[in-house]
Amino acid sequence: MKTALVLRHLAFEDLGLLQPVLQQAGYTIRYLEAGVDALDAAPLEADLLVILGGPISVYDVEDYPWLTEEIRWIRERLLADRPTLGICLGAQLMARALNAKVYGGGTKEIGWAPLQRGRETEDTAGFDAYLAQTGTVLHWHGDTYDLPSGARHIAASALYENQAFAWGAHCLALQFHPEFDARRLEQWLIGHCMEIAATPNVTPASLRTDTALHASQARAAAEQFFSTWIGSLSNCRCKTAPAQTQHVMQRCARNF
Repeated sequence: MKTALVLRHLAFEDLGLLQPVLQQAGYTIRYLEAGVDALDAAPLEADLLVILGGPISVYDVEDYPWLTEEIRWIRERLLADRPTLGICLGAQLMARALNAKVYGGGTKEIGWAPLQRGRETEDTAGFDAYLAQTGTVLHWHGDTYDLPSGARHIAASALYENQAFAWGAHCLALQFHPEFDARRLEQWLIGHCMEIAATPNVTPASLRTDTALHASQARAAAEQFFSTWIGSLSNCRCKTAPAQTQHVMQRCARNF
């Protein structure tokens, strides 16, 4: 059995639509609760690491000191090019682990908005097709990040240039929420009620309306993309980067 280790920062921001895709692909899923569970001593062992979202910031290390260990732990996996997927906060943690700056963006991006094609998507499994199919996706963040050295820029939005990047052959960081399951919307509205109330032009009613409009197409596109990307990992058995990416890893490792 293949193993998927899932680092969760907030109970209702779980694997969502990704969970059945992983199960159908033969993965055993195990959650680690951030700040509660000890990180595995060997971060390279799991076949896949998924780093999920949450309302804290990467730079909040004084308030949440365990973030420092998370970042170090993620870095070890990325420099070995072991399959890793980061979503929202998870993408920001990946960026920071690769020595890029993460910071407040100045404008909250909460709600449904289109994605734009990035500068380098052609070699990322299924992502071009996903962008063409999905149309509009759910965004829920106020922080952003600089593109890490050696990363490939694969998506942007009207508000934020860096919406997604690929790293090495097997690592993907997504600022938006393709895993979002519309059947769980009310949990998001309850759990993020204070953030919604503090964000101009965003209300529970508008989020319900837009979710009803966009969620079905976004779900179909996400399920197809997740299946394609997970399938692309099927031949990944090594615990070090493949030869074609080793020079990138070696160059970037000197920055740490």
